[in-house]
Amino acid sequence: MPAPLRAVCPPLWCGLMPPLKSPASALAAFVPSAAVERIAKTSLRPSFAPIPGLISLAAGEPDFDTPLEIVEAAVAALHAGHTHYTDPEGDAQLRDAIAEVVAQTAGAACTRNQILVTHGASAGLAAAIAAIVNPGDRVVIPEPTYSLYADLVQLAGGVPVFVALRPDFHLDLDALEPALAGARLLVLCSPGNPTGVVYRADEWAQLGELVAHSPAYVLSDEAYHSLVYGGTPFVSGLQIDALRERLIYAQTFSKKYAMTGWRLGYLAGPAPIVKAAGLIHRTFNGTNNAFVQRAGLTALRDGSRDAHAWMEQFAARRAFALERLRAIAGVSADPPEGGFYVFARYAAPIPSAELAARMIAGGVAVRAGREYGPSGEGHFRISFATSIANLAAGIGRISDVFATLPAGV
Repeated sequence: MPAPLRAVCPPLWCGLMPPLKSPASALAAFVPSAAVERIAKTSLRPSFAPIPGLISLAAGEPDFDTPLEIVEAAVAALHAGHTHYTDPEGDAQLRDAIAEVVAQTAGAACTRNQILVTHGASAGLAAAIAAIVNPGDRVVIPEPTYSLYADLVQLAGGVPVFVALRPDFHLDLDALEPALAGARLLVLCSPGNPTGVVYRADEWAQLGELVAHSPAYVLSDEAYHSLVYGGTPFVSGLQIDALRERLIYAQTFSKKYAMTGWRLGYLAGPAPIVKAAGLIHRTFNGTNNAFVQRAGLTALRDGSRDAHAWMEQFAARRAFALERLRAIAGVSADPPEGGFYVFARYAAPIPSAELAARMIAGGVAVRAGREYGPSGEGHFRISFATSIANLAAGIGRISDVFATLPAGV
């Protein structure tokens, strides 16, 4: 008979390994990292689970399908063998095409080494902030604004410094000037999420002068650049000469081309900063999806036709949402200059988080104003990136909830 099997103890481990703990005790001893604790303590971003019958006016996602020519480009790329790893900085042809777009916007030369293709704008924002911000660095965030920025600053160990916007949601330059002293980074969003504000040329020019006298870099998130209403001229931070050496521009294919699920975005800026962000992005995300980048190339070349057609529908939805919201007692809203959100004020004496919870109970999802910064309290955000029918039903439910609330003072 063969000798009985014996457990073999690796020589280097014999006598060195502690007794194995049960899974229960190991989990009981688990403590999340400091980064997790920082985000968990401060983040106000909600997580929505699907609820049968709920009408969502909370998501920032166009309800249009991705244009067929973009989808077909992805399919063709798969058949052509674009199924392998790519350059971590992005497909060379796509980066060249993006550089051309950036150069046209900026009115200045832009080359491939100033472009980083990212896993959506969110990964681009994360890479830029982690590449610039050290633990303890102050990061100035004019608010109300997109809530992800503060979470990413916390992840990097930085200190978010909120500076309230003016009542019309434009930049309060007098308040920004002292805040920028000693700051490492300024994070901007135009057109604004959730406010819909579009920064004017004079604001950008004055901001350029302020930043020139500070050590701060500028991260400009312009995801909604293609969605501007009423003849409002759009000015990009790329066009401001005073910011040329310190501006990092974040963009996405999600909004303009209805490609939210494709996860494709990019950063543009000075080559040393883009290179640093690329190292972070490679570490967190690896290389970008090969065939999605080929679809992105088609989007840049041929996707604008659908985007222009959608603008007419967004404009109609914007007008409809404003009319219906303003008909609710105690609710007021200014027309957004860009994007596809209405940031509405309300008079009922309850916190916006409680209001959002009551809306969920009433069958409609909105976003609480406080999520977007201290000045967002007393507001709620809806998205009109959905159909007129959904807007009618959803705002009807919002009206029903307000009818149950105490009147404002």
